[in-house]
Amino acid sequence: MLLSALKILIFFAIVLVLTLGAMQLSETGQGLSMVYGGTEYTLGPVQLVIAALVIVLLGWIIVRLLALLLAFLRFLLGDETAINRYFARSRERKGYDALSEGMLAVASGEGKLAQDKAAKAAKFLDKPHVTDLLAAQAAEVAGDSRKAGEVYRRLLSDPRTRFVGIRGLMRQKLDEGDTATALKLAEKAYALKPKHTEVQDTLLQLQTRQGDWKGARAVLKDKRQQGQLPKDVHIRRDAVLALKEASEVLAHGNSISAREAAISANRASPDLIPAAVLAARSYIAQNDPRNASRVLQKTWSVRPHPAIAATYAEIVPDEKPAARLRRFEDLMRQNPDQEETRLLRAELLLAAEDFPGARRALGDLAEKHPTVRSLSILAAVERGEGSDDAVVRGILAKALVASRGPQWVCDKCHNVMADWSPTCDSCGGFDTLTWREPDTPAWSAAASNGVEMLPLLVGTGHGEGAASDMPAPVAAPRPQPAAPGMVGPQAEAPEAEAGRAAVEIPDVSPGMVPRESDYRRVSPGVGGAEPAMTVTDPEPAVAAPPQPARPSVVAEQGDILPVRPDVEPPEQDEVKIAGKNR
Repeated sequence: MLLSALKILIFFAIVLVLTLGAMQLSETGQGLSMVYGGTEYTLGPVQLVIAALVIVLLGWIIVRLLALLLAFLRFLLGDETAINRYFARSRERKGYDALSEGMLAVASGEGKLAQDKAAKAAKFLDKPHVTDLLAAQAAEVAGDSRKAGEVYRRLLSDPRTRFVGIRGLMRQKLDEGDTATALKLAEKAYALKPKHTEVQDTLLQLQTRQGDWKGARAVLKDKRQQGQLPKDVHIRRDAVLALKEASEVLAHGNSISAREAAISANRASPDLIPAAVLAARSYIAQNDPRNASRVLQKTWSVRPHPAIAATYAEIVPDEKPAARLRRFEDLMRQNPDQEETRLLRAELLLAAEDFPGARRALGDLAEKHPTVRSLSILAAVERGEGSDDAVVRGILAKALVASRGPQWVCDKCHNVMADWSPTCDSCGGFDTLTWREPDTPAWSAAASNGVEMLPLLVGTGHGEGAASDMPAPVAAPRPQPAAPGMVGPQAEAPEAEAGRAAVEIPDVSPGMVPRESDYRRVSPGVGGAEPAMTVTDPEPAVAAPPQPARPSVVAEQGDILPVRPDVEPPEQDEVKIAGKNR
C-alpha cells in the first residue's frame, strides 16, 4: 500500500514539474538554448515538447531492447522464461484433465481406464500425493490388490498421505481376513486421527473380535467424550464390555475382580441379563443371598428370562418344591402377567404335583402361543391328571413342529445363537443380540435355546457354569417322537398289579415304525411303588429302542402323523412327564 502511494506521489511530482516548466516557457517566450560542439541550438516551446517526447520514446525502446536481450540470455542459460511457463502450463492442464477423467473413471467403476488416466496424470503432474491416491483407487477398482498395496506403502512416506496409506492397507487386510494385522493398522490410524468415525468403529469391532475388551472400553469412552455416542448407549455398551471382561477375568481365576466388574456392569445396565446372572452368582459365592435376590428381582421386573429363574433357584439349591414355590413368589410378583412368569409358575406347580394349579397358571398359552415349552408343560399336566396317552402324544406331536419360543436373535442378520455373546457369530455385530422369538419358522431354527424346561424342579449346584459367558441353565429335554402307549421314546406307564411304573419297548426290526401291537411291557425292577416323576427327574436307565430312519408320531392307533423330514430329532434329551399311579 505504501508503494502504491509512493508511485502516485512520483507521478504527481512529474506532472507538476512539467506543468511548471511549460508555464515558465510560455511566460518568457524564449526557447531552450543548447551549445554542443561550438554550435548553439535554440528550441522553441513546441520544439522542446516534441524533443522531450522523442527522448522518452527512445528511452522506452532502449529499455525493451535490453529486456529482450536479457530474456534471450536467460533462455540460452536455461532459466524460466515465458516459453517455459507456456509449456509448463500446458503440461499442468493435461495432467489435471487426466486426473479429473481418472476420478470419473473410478466413480463409474472403469478400473482399466482409471489406471491409464492415473499414469498419465502422474506423468504430467509433479504431485505424487494426489496421483498416487488416484492410482491406488484405480488399482482397487480394477481388482489389482498387489498394485494397490504398493501404492499405499508409497503413501506412508509422505506425512500428508500417511493416514490414507494406513487406512488403505487396513481395509486390504480386512478383506483378506487378517484381523490381527488389521487391528494393529487400525490402532495406528486411530493414533493419527482419533476423531475419525470409520476408524473408531473399525477399531472397536476388531477389538471385540480379538477379545481386547479393555481397549474397546477406552475407544468407547473416547467416542462418548467426542459427542459421537449418546450417554445411554455408551452406558449400555460399556456394561456389555465390562461383563465380557469380567467373564475372562473369572476364567483366569481372579474371582474378586470378576465379581466387582460383574456387579458394576449390572448397576450400569440392570436389563442386561448375563450381567445380572453373573452379579447374582458373585453375591451367592459371597454368601449374600439378599443382594443376589434383589439383583435378580430387579432384572426380572425389566426383562424376565429363564436364566434369571435358574439363578434364583441356585440361591437355595436344596429345598422342597413347596418351599421353592413360596420363595419364588417374590420373583414372580415383579412381573406377574408376563408369559415367562406364567410358564415359571406352571413349572413350579408341576414340581409340587399341583396339576390343576399348573393348568390354571398356564392358562391359554398353549393355544394362543404354542411353543415347545408351553406344549411340554401342557403334556405334563395332561399326563399328571391321568389323561389318555393319545391326548398326550397329540400334544407332543404339536410340540415337535412348534416354535422354540424366545431365543438370542441378532437384530442385524437374524442369526439365532444358543448363548448370549457381545458379538454375533454370523455378522460380527456388537451388542445386537436380543431375547425374542425369531422370525424364521421353528423347524428352520439353527439351535434350541437350551431353556425349554428350566432346572427349577431339582436343585443344582450354584457354582456350575459361573465362568461361562452366559449362565447356561441345565436345559430340559426336547420332545421326541412318541410311539403308541408311550410319552417320548422311553416313558413310564402305570402298572396296577406291581404298583410300579413299567417301560414299554417296541419289538420291531431296525428302521421299522412300531405299531400298538409291537410293544411289550418290561418292569424296571422289583419293589414298592416309585414316586411320581417330575419334568426334570432323571430318566431310569433302560435299553433304548431302535430309532426309525424317519420318525413318526402316532397320535392314535392306526393314525400316523409324519414329522417334517427337515427336523432332526434330538439325540440325547427326552421329555419326562409327571404321572400318577392309576
